[in-house]
Amino acid sequence: MQLLADQNAVVILEKTPIREDVLAEIFTASTLKLQMRNDIYSTYSLHAPPHLNEIKATVMCPATEKHVKKYQRKESFLVEETAQDYESITLPYIKKQSFSVQWVYNILDKKAESERILFEDPHPKLGFVLLPDFKWDQKQLDDLYLMAITHQRDIKSLRDLTSQHLPLLENILQKGQEAILKHYSLPASKMRIYLHYQPSYYHLHVHFTKLDFEAPGCRVERAHLLADVIQNLRSDPNYYKTRNLYFPLRADDGLLSQFKEAGRL
Repeated sequence: MQLLADQNAVVILEKTPIREDVLAEIFTASTLKLQMRNDIYSTYSLHAPPHLNEIKATVMCPATEKHVKKYQRKESFLVEETAQDYESITLPYIKKQSFSVQWVYNILDKKAESERILFEDPHPKLGFVLLPDFKWDQKQLDDLYLMAITHQRDIKSLRDLTSQHLPLLENILQKGQEAILKHYSLPASKMRIYLHYQPSYYHLHVHFTKLDFEAPGCRVERAHLLADVIQNLRSDPNYYKTRNLYFPLRADDGLLSQFKEAGRL
């Protein structure tokens, strides 16, 4: 790729989802090679027409060493983080690393991706922007994936949330659902709306995916349903300040090393 030149880069190749409207052409215009047959069961190697065999390429260039490590295959460990662990291990690590969220600010300031914003509430405290996640090619609703990013810039993650943030969270839940219903005719009962902990970047954001879509990071050890978060904060204003939280970390994650050095793993 000429785009990469002599620079380090991370290239993610993904087969695009099969759309229902191309199934007829796949069935009639593809070639099949039998691999195995046993009674009523058979498997084939199917070669679809080139224009139906698209591969999505996501490029990060120039890529830092952190980018490269993030996308290398490594085993993971489940970490139990107490409130004390967060204050003594996780928070100092986050501050020391100074993870950049400039790309997030570029979206909020309309310096990038402004044409992709589906909905915006401009309120400085309760507001957010809603836009498609880059993982979604927007060609079909089966793998719908949108992201709400708050205008508030001082909330890093779930750990920072208290009952004072309930109006913000309730606003995201209500207006996010309304915007998706308006644009995609997808009701709340068919959506999974959640936050990650640990998040992939430290600026509060909420994921909206179609319930049937097994999106990356939607599993129970990392995803927290927004409705549950709201309910927990109504019951206990400091719920996420005090409770133990669990999350997976890869073997090469610097935060995992910090937990090991502290004898917490």
